[in-house]
Amino acid sequence: CVLCGRTEDCPEKYGEKRTYVEYSLTVHYYCLLMSSGIWQRGEEDEGVDGFLITDIRKEVKRAAKLKCNICKKKGASIGCVAPKCKRSYHFPCGIQRECIFQFMEDFRSYCWEHRPVQEFMDKEPRGASQCTICLDLVEHLPVYTVLKSPCCKNAWFHRECLQYQALSAGIFFFRCTVCNNKDKFQKEMLRMGIHIPERDASWELEENAYQDLLHCYQHCDVKRCLCKKGRDYNEPDSKWEIQRCQYCGSRGTHLACSSLKSWEQNWECMECRSIFAKSGKYSKRKKRALAASENSNGSPCLLEEPPPKSPRQSSGSPRSFLLQSPKIMCQNLSPCSHLEQPTSNRVTVSSSPVMSNWNWSLRHKYLRQQRKEVCNILKELKVQVQTKTTRLNINAENIWSSALKGFRQRIFSPTNTIEVNFSNCKNRSKTNTSSASKHHFFQVLMLHLQNSSLFEGSFGKNLSLDFQALKENLYFEAGKMIAVSLVHGGPPPGFFSKTLFKCLVYGPENVKPVLEDVADVDVAQTIKTIKYANSLSNLQSTLQDCCEFLTAAGCLRPVTALCDKNMLVNDILIYHVIKRITLPLESFRQGLKTLGVLEKMQMHPDVFSSIFCYKPERLSAETVYNLFTIHSSSDVNKVEGADFWMGYLQDVESGDSVVTLEDILLFVTGSSYIPAIGFDPEPTIKFLHIRYPTGNRLLNCLELPRTKTYQQFKNKMELTIRNTLRVERE
Repeated sequence: CVLCGRTEDCPEKYGEKRTYVEYSLTVHYYCLLMSSGIWQRGEEDEGVDGFLITDIRKEVKRAAKLKCNICKKKGASIGCVAPKCKRSYHFPCGIQRECIFQFMEDFRSYCWEHRPVQEFMDKEPRGASQCTICLDLVEHLPVYTVLKSPCCKNAWFHRECLQYQALSAGIFFFRCTVCNNKDKFQKEMLRMGIHIPERDASWELEENAYQDLLHCYQHCDVKRCLCKKGRDYNEPDSKWEIQRCQYCGSRGTHLACSSLKSWEQNWECMECRSIFAKSGKYSKRKKRALAASENSNGSPCLLEEPPPKSPRQSSGSPRSFLLQSPKIMCQNLSPCSHLEQPTSNRVTVSSSPVMSNWNWSLRHKYLRQQRKEVCNILKELKVQVQTKTTRLNINAENIWSSALKGFRQRIFSPTNTIEVNFSNCKNRSKTNTSSASKHHFFQVLMLHLQNSSLFEGSFGKNLSLDFQALKENLYFEAGKMIAVSLVHGGPPPGFFSKTLFKCLVYGPENVKPVLEDVADVDVAQTIKTIKYANSLSNLQSTLQDCCEFLTAAGCLRPVTALCDKNMLVNDILIYHVIKRITLPLESFRQGLKTLGVLEKMQMHPDVFSSIFCYKPERLSAETVYNLFTIHSSSDVNKVEGADFWMGYLQDVESGDSVVTLEDILLFVTGSSYIPAIGFDPEPTIKFLHIRYPTGNRLLNCLELPRTKTYQQFKNKMELTIRNTLRVERE
């Protein structure tokens, strides 16, 4: 490990040991999390879980100058946060010396002298009791290796047992083993240095852990089975398909053995039927069923005819969502045979017993709903856009300067239809003014703004204070560009911090910033030192050290009690995050008023936060499928291409294709993303007798060929999309 220098690979103690060959880097996850001089400045998929490689190398270089107070070797990257404590140490050394590492908030570390301790009442018995995890004896002593439950008087644990339990249970299932309390228990354990990973429980993540619960009963239980291949034989879509009891599901019959015409008819086993008979709810229906069975084919029926038809339950296929979309305009689409599971493995699942991603799913479902509402609001604003066009000539090598020049030209009007011409400084060659150029321009422009000096922070960004940009009125132009992009079909920004968004919507005077809003490492460290001062003398000493900073911020004041630090921290945050950027914020707000965007944001803050503060959802097969409306003839069941289209999207999403979902979207609409305002017109699909697929970007229409086999369909899609986009890029 580049931070602690140890070779041990013990995930329970030091976190996962990760090696990145391309960077010649090996690091323990906990060593990285707890290092004092590094922050997560990247996104989750950048560097090492958001820790940029350059920052890691800087931290290694910084730590190389510090000697560990425990092993006396260089490379001590972790320091005690207690004021005036100069101790530094490696993470494994800290564990050995019984330091406390808090895996929450600012990931604070405390040395063996300043570590937090649990309060023990004098009246509490000092004997021993069973650890409720390992069931071995644990002594009731205020020592590092023993932890006491904050919610139960007689619950004691070994620290090691609790840590293993937390790693296994995860944040959703880790709780007191005695009273099942979660919030209070987790808060105390985090304070005492127990790492609770933000993931689902290990038993929920185990592959096929609940496979037995998904097993479908497949056995014919009627008195006389007519199938020559035995009671366990099951052939779907034939008279030898096994139908299960509609009530208990634990008994079955071949369709032929009970004179069932198809699987759409319900069937009840004898046990369930007897229960209904005793309750008096079955007798009339039984008579009708017997009469119907006698009239059907004249053959003796071993079990009576079932009640009237009811829709068959979903087969639980992984592609079943494709058949449930309201977007498709034709009925009874049958899944393509190559997409179905083997008949021997086909099962029926009424509801999944695994709820591992419940919160995640709810959140994404909520965001999708909010984005739909934003789409409708932006369409109202687009009514202002006229057919008169304004052409922006954009230099591909310097998009920001040429965009700024275009937005500032005298003839530019945000209510005109925008056309984009890309040019190259070297050969002055230009692309056409298609919608693809405009979509690409807005995408690159938003990316430039996100990474520009106008904003600071990692993912959730706030406005920075750039005097040159203020002088050149760039904050106004940035706000104007974002507003124009949203109404004219650009991507959602998705990088605002919640604090910045609230300042824009509610006004800065009504917003309370948090420590995460501070991008300056030195300022953040100063605030943390004040915030975690544990005595009045330490607090006053800290204020003396940063007197100049507090004076400049207008926050210097006499402190007479330790509790005064909270108000002081709040004042510093308000100054640094809000008051310091008052002028840039007001200029940016004025720019966002373009086309009435800011006014709509203030009227609908909740829905607009979904596109300003959250990254756009990654494209999935489901998203792309629901995006298109399928136009087809009434005999759509005969159109095999409709089935192939469903399967192809799944193959692309799973990586079994040379193209991506973004490529498909780009091929049809000219955009590799879904605009915040949606597509106009809405994307459609037609199945025609043509040789190769065609993307009509003017109508956002994808014309697909009808083929005999799926492989032919896939080959034509891959060849056409890949070659078309390759030529465009060249």
